Amino acid sequence: MDVESGTCQGNEDSGPSESGIKIPDRMLKREQDRLEDVERKKEAKNSQSVTEEKSGFFTATFSSERATIEELLEGCSGATDRALATQTLEEVTTKTQLLQKFLNDSMVFLPQYELRQAQAALQKLQNCLAEKRDEILPKKKFAFRSRAANTPKVDPPAPPVTPKDSGRTKVDGAVSPPEQCGFSHFEGQVLTKSGEEIKQQDVLLTHLTNCKVRLLGSPSTVHIKHVQNCEIFSGPVSSSVFVDHCTGSTLSFPCQQLRTHHTTDTQVYLHVTSRAIIEDCQGVRFAPFAWSYLGLDQDFKVSGLDRERNNWNQVDDFNWLALGTQSPNWSVIPETERRTEWDS
Repeated sequence: MDVESGTCQGNEDSGPSESGIKIPDRMLKREQDRLEDVERKKEAKNSQSVTEEKSGFFTATFSSERATIEELLEGCSGATDRALATQTLEEVTTKTQLLQKFLNDSMVFLPQYELRQAQAALQKLQNCLAEKRDEILPKKKFAFRSRAANTPKVDPPAPPVTPKDSGRTKVDGAVSPPEQCGFSHFEGQVLTKSGEEIKQQDVLLTHLTNCKVRLLGSPSTVHIKHVQNCEIFSGPVSSSVFVDHCTGSTLSFPCQQLRTHHTTDTQVYLHVTSRAIIEDCQGVRFAPFAWSYLGLDQDFKVSGLDRERNNWNQVDDFNWLALGTQSPNWSVIPETERRTEWDS
């Protein structure tokens, strides 16, 4: 035995230590893993604290802005100065749009419950604003004109109904204002609404067959019901798009949230900052929003939507609850099959 060496032969899987005693590598690795785990937990805790801090800031700011808007709307009730009331409504409209943008920018860290509460509160403000606008700035009413008893009645020929007259009624040659912005009961028509006609209103598209619809502006909400074999393209929708009983159609729009029911064999070219939800649907296919028109950039600003955030392929199917398994009711359109030619 080599006495001078003063060392013992042992396992080779060991590392040096300050005292000259070798520590097995597996113990060193275990200690390293423990330290890394401690660091990960520390980072997770710090991240949670930051999220909670952001959430608290959002709640306080959102509540404060909402209270300000509600106070302005309350001040419009019974107002006798029409000009002042109109100015107040314009201020409320601007504040509501800014609050919408603030909510959109905060979605990334808000808990789902808090997000739904904020969306509901904002929708309530938008509805209240629409009611106040109708109350303070009522649309002109048209009445039948009386005729002299002995004057022979001669009816002018009725002009053909055009998309521009959608939702309007003829009264002795006069055109009454539409009850709601949109198109209803058309077949084989090209139907267009300009930004001036839309002006952040709710848009209703219902009972359309083989139609091409273009909404060249920023609606507040879009409702699409009972449509078949249609093309419906819309500018940025500041809140939600609701689709119900849609068949064999192509839809394209940016929005905050999409809710689709009873829809089959339909393609959706989508930009959505929240989530897309389907229920009782089959054969719905998704791809990124790609349609463009003159004024789209400005309409994105009006809507408050974030152009950098698009969750077009994050779809929740309420009829498919199997975690980790793709729903058979929706799919992604392969790039080779996506539409490349839009409006000229």
